[in-house]
Amino acid sequence: MNQVYELKTSGDVLTEVRGGAGFITLNRPKALNALSLPMVREINAALTAWQGDPAILTVAIRGTNKAGRPGTPEALFGGFSAGGDIRFFHEVALAGDASLDDFFTEEYRLNHLIHNYPKPYIAFMDGVVMGGGMGISQGAKVRIVTERSKLAMPETNIGLFPDVGGGYFLSRCPGSVGEYLALTGVVIDGAEALAYGLADVQLPAAGLPALWQALGEQAFSAAADVAQWIATNGIAGGARPTRAGGQFDQYFSLARVKHMVDALEASPDEAARKIGAMLRKRSPLMLHVTLEQIRRARTMSLADDLRMERDIVHHCFHLRPGAASETVEGIRALAVDKDYTPKWNPARVEDVKPAMTQAFFASPWAAEQHPLRELS
Repeated sequence: MNQVYELKTSGDVLTEVRGGAGFITLNRPKALNALSLPMVREINAALTAWQGDPAILTVAIRGTNKAGRPGTPEALFGGFSAGGDIRFFHEVALAGDASLDDFFTEEYRLNHLIHNYPKPYIAFMDGVVMGGGMGISQGAKVRIVTERSKLAMPETNIGLFPDVGGGYFLSRCPGSVGEYLALTGVVIDGAEALAYGLADVQLPAAGLPALWQALGEQAFSAAADVAQWIATNGIAGGARPTRAGGQFDQYFSLARVKHMVDALEASPDEAARKIGAMLRKRSPLMLHVTLEQIRRARTMSLADDLRMERDIVHHCFHLRPGAASETVEGIRALAVDKDYTPKWNPARVEDVKPAMTQAFFASPWAAEQHPLRELS
């Protein structure tokens, strides 16, 4: 007997079952669909329920934008998710609220569930897809981008690191693209996402509403029907463009952050020098942590990477608690006070000592007590 679901038509996460498909809509457009702890829990609850229902053979996820209310054409798509709610991080970190730890533990469990979901999970990655938005889309069976897609892992800009499995999926980009994207946090478009292996197909944004509607009108009887429908509708993701990445290797394959910055700043190429100047504005400490993260993750399973990232994010807020946290300071400067002048500690790439970086990789938990110990 099929399960009966309460469809949600209001709130920050909308869920619906049509035909053989479960649909999730992120509905917090004024915050660019930034993920809150309740949103993480609602998405997880829907996916957990649907994975055991034989009548639901595929799942799709999208975001709304600020142009209109859900249900109107102008509000469909156009904004996936800008990531986690960093203002929340700042507030609860200063308050010493345990919900901060709950957020990251539950978000990383959700990321793991999506990567291992037993049914085709289709991510409509239209508009802004950053940070936590990448975390709930990179594990998809089909990752759809459009001409409006803007993808990034910009965490070093706020004194954080590219988490939500970023170590895993960025380190598997070609060449040293992963280091480049992780350290700089630059925004890439849909075509670049395809070339770097971070998307499967690019479709015109104007066609997404009809595709979303059509998915719920199918009478799927088996998983093979879903695969056939995906192929028939041109969203299977054929041959990708050349997986370009060589232009980054001469800089981002170097052994240390300082070597990279020095090489970029000394380059005869103006574009390279601009990247060097960009890195000078990022948290020097978290640049070092991020480089170590990406390079360790390259040989890790997703579960081990997420456990490592859970260790790192704990230290981001607890190694130096409260306002002394590099992450709290970065969020303050970017999103709270908006003075855009974070006081990084250390202030320069040259001043970061190896022991400072390694401290982030010492797990605060014994293996049997780790909050993500059950991931496999």
